[in-house]
Amino acid sequence: MTLVELTRELVSIPSHGDETAAGEFLESWLRQETDADVRRDEAGNVIARKGSGDETLALVGHHDVVEPADSQVAETGDEYTVEERDGRLYGRGTADMKGALAAALLAFRGASPAGELVFASFVGEEVGGVGARHAIEQGFVPEYAIVGEGSTNYSGPDVTDVAVAHKGRRGSTLTAHGTAAHASEADAGENAIYLATDAIDHVRDLEPPSVDVVGETLVGSLTVTEIEGGSAWNVVPARCAFTVDERTVPGERAPLERVADCEGIEWTVDQDWPPMQCEDAAFADAVLELSLIH
Repeated sequence: MTLVELTRELVSIPSHGDETAAGEFLESWLRQETDADVRRDEAGNVIARKGSGDETLALVGHHDVVEPADSQVAETGDEYTVEERDGRLYGRGTADMKGALAAALLAFRGASPAGELVFASFVGEEVGGVGARHAIEQGFVPEYAIVGEGSTNYSGPDVTDVAVAHKGRRGSTLTAHGTAAHASEADAGENAIYLATDAIDHVRDLEPPSVDVVGETLVGSLTVTEIEGGSAWNVVPARCAFTVDERTVPGERAPLERVADCEGIEWTVDQDWPPMQCEDAAFADAVLELSLIH
């Protein structure tokens, strides 16, 4: 089976919301095509291992996809459509990321590793990385990993980039607590919206951190994304909340605690996905060299 044929097969299998069928295909293919130790864990992740040694290299991907458009689902409803136009395949999941997953399968099958080689395809990547989190909790900690997520056309047309770092995300809610009063006697209360907007000004003044990773600079960001407050047009608001989307970088966080120190402000971290970085320049160079060859 060629790369194109395998990609077609994988893409045609629905895996939005329920990745079971795609996971069964991956497990079956690996058992038939390789002599690796293959298992599908409790979460539905498919993990195969071959070779042995002190260090492990993992080829990492995911087999879930985002919800397809109606035009991407066959009339029967039991598979996704795949089309080829101008030498490219089009269909839900071709780029994100079943094409790369098919390439990883073929590379895994053909490899004769000096150490341990792992193929790992996770579930739930599109909904918070639940499969990867489960695998990590169960001890999935390879020394090296190549994640085949699509990285073409970012730095230039038809250029496949090697990403040596990835930003994390911290999602926060900052809530301003004031004192309600009738708007005709505004001085009798403490306007939570004013407190919140003062705090937002502090957020805008913060400098997002940046770090250097293997010769590349990774810059974080801070963005106020939502605001909600007030109960009636004639009432001084007692509460106002706003959210902050923060893209984090390895080893650094924006000093949101300074904003939390503002009058009447309560800070809650709702989500904190860690950033990642490659700390081995030689490994990054080797992956880059291979990407240029192929």
